[in-house]
Amino acid sequence: MECAIGGKLKLLSPSIPSFLNSRRLPWDQLRNKRLTTYKFQIQAQNCFSLEVEVEKGGNLGNFNGESLVWPSPSDEIPFWNKEFPCWDVSSDIPVEVNKDAQLLHIIHVTAEMAPIAKVGGLGDVVTGLARACLLRGHTVDVMLPFYECIIKEQISDLTLITSYNSYHDGSWIPTNAYRGVVSGVAIILIQPTNHFFKGRNVYGGSYNELEAYLFFSRACLEWMQVTGTQPDIIHVHEWQTGALPLLYWDMYHSLSLKKPRIVLTIHNMEHFGECSKEQLDKCGLEGSIYASIDKAVDDRTLGHNPERLSLLKGGIVYSNAVVTVSPSYLKETLCSGWLSSALIKHRDKYIGILNGIDNTIWNPASDVFLPAKFHAQNFEGKKLCKYYVQKGLGLPTGAHVTDMTHKVPLVVCITRLVAQKGLHLIVHAIKRVEELGGQMIVLGKAPDAKVEREFEGLANSYNQGCSIRILLIYSEELSHMLYAAADMVLVPSMYEPCGLSQMIGMRYGAVPVVRKTGGLADTVFDMDDQPNHEMGNGFVFEGIDEASLNWALDRAFLYFVDKPDKWKSIVRKVMELDNSWNNTAGKYVEVYNAIRS
Repeated sequence: MECAIGGKLKLLSPSIPSFLNSRRLPWDQLRNKRLTTYKFQIQAQNCFSLEVEVEKGGNLGNFNGESLVWPSPSDEIPFWNKEFPCWDVSSDIPVEVNKDAQLLHIIHVTAEMAPIAKVGGLGDVVTGLARACLLRGHTVDVMLPFYECIIKEQISDLTLITSYNSYHDGSWIPTNAYRGVVSGVAIILIQPTNHFFKGRNVYGGSYNELEAYLFFSRACLEWMQVTGTQPDIIHVHEWQTGALPLLYWDMYHSLSLKKPRIVLTIHNMEHFGECSKEQLDKCGLEGSIYASIDKAVDDRTLGHNPERLSLLKGGIVYSNAVVTVSPSYLKETLCSGWLSSALIKHRDKYIGILNGIDNTIWNPASDVFLPAKFHAQNFEGKKLCKYYVQKGLGLPTGAHVTDMTHKVPLVVCITRLVAQKGLHLIVHAIKRVEELGGQMIVLGKAPDAKVEREFEGLANSYNQGCSIRILLIYSEELSHMLYAAADMVLVPSMYEPCGLSQMIGMRYGAVPVVRKTGGLADTVFDMDDQPNHEMGNGFVFEGIDEASLNWALDRAFLYFVDKPDKWKSIVRKVMELDNSWNNTAGKYVEVYNAIRS
């Protein structure tokens, strides 16, 4: 079969094991297979009609009578950057959500919120949890910095509501607070008039990031005091807002903020907010007071000159409740890591609650970024999504939708390219998927220049071939399309506090291949684990070596190629799983109510 952009498609490498070599992809059988099909004339990019076959019962999505234009790698505008219809997820309210009896006012204080200021899963979690609590009847606001890079057009009803002063390094900085609505959630954007939060990205501006978040933490409390806002719960996230519990209990609670209680969610223990006593002084606290083992001193620096503080540790000590994002990650963090002693000391207020996903934002039945819609009862439209992505990225597709969507698995890995995510396993998976005759797409950015150069080299090597595409970009639109196109989603993390990629992938019918750690161990269960066979929904490995990954990938490919009916049942099963915030938001509400009383 000719490759779409030159060369031949390599079906299987002779180096693969003999037990797989006997199971070559049956191209001849596939070509001769008689399918009960419907035929559609769809306008192709170069203006000729392409006949597409979809099995009986298939779904080409909602085209409203218009022809679908197939994308091409040569398009001036990549297919994921085209104009998409407006998508008001706030109007899609699940009718089955019951209101809670005791209603709360919750304010999230965070460095990220999807989609306006998203770098990783933190932004998705804040938006998803906020929306879930809104649906349960609570009043919810999200406070975040008004980063210069935020696209104002993504915010509805953006209005300046308060101008006030907030303290930093001996001066009172004029500060503006704006209110708006994002994904149905009320937001309050804090904008200082100094240089903080300027730049083209959420992180990495030309200012001291730690001092900027110290300012932000105090500015949020100052706004509550100035406006007389007394929420029931202030929910802070990660090290960036770790100073807020200290500021609250040692300053603002002694002033006018008497009602709120503080919840800290730790999304990733790797980021701990190392801080000097002098830097903490700049937000108005006396840093030396917190330089003790039972407060905020960084245990790793004990006996050093100088000793340092950790904002994350301070947040653990001073919050009323501390939550991490999966039960397994809670156990892991109690057993290892320099913060384990602090967490053990405060074990009575430390809880593991598995993250969820927003089933409205991540919904293949209504996702505006997809060329075809589908759902668990009829996922034929997924084939067209796969075909569409293959065409757009120049991967071989065959003459018809059914040619390769059935027999060539597409593996997708959507991730930040950092050591935590198992970079050596991602690199190996690229080679292994090519050996197995599959296709693979990697989507992600590398914050480290050395890692970026390594993956740029891989992209230059593989992207002109017929089976691998490495895209070193961030694109929310493309990520939706890739989940919809994928047969498998790969998450080979060294550690993973929770992980959203495996849950989003399952929502879109992509079977997960994951390493057993953290939240991955809480959400993905191996298909071949006989004692727990009923729970099986993916392929799991435990080691950190390439052979362990091969064991999981090889089995996934065998299921896909040799057991098509079984594979369909797995796809249907993972799509029907409920990993939504509707399930887990109630556990957060229980925490909120417990610390109020």
